[in-house]
Amino acid sequence: MTEDFVRERITQLRLEKGVSEYQMSYDLGHSRGYVYNISSGKALPPMREFLAICDYFEITPQQFFDEGSDTPPLVQKAAEEMKYLRESDQLMILSFINRLKEK
Repeated sequence: MTEDFVRERITQLRLEKGVSEYQMSYDLGHSRGYVYNISSGKALPPMREFLAICDYFEITPQQFFDEGSDTPPLVQKAAEEMKYLRESDQLMILSFINRLKEK
């Protein structure tokens, strides 16, 4: 992992979300050039801001660094939330998914 990876990943996620550097900076509560400074290599976000960026994109830090993941964020979120369900409820959801796939 390099600093370039962090900058490029933030840019990739921002473009996928369809927001400008300015809008993302504003949404995170920073000055207009905050995300530009990260993208251009002038700065890297400190840990607290990195976690806020992950929250902004609705991903975990692990998902941020997992460049090989082809799983859409919504599916990842559903899988994460399923961990908190009883096993019987998990089986019911899987059964429902399999039923939907048949159509």
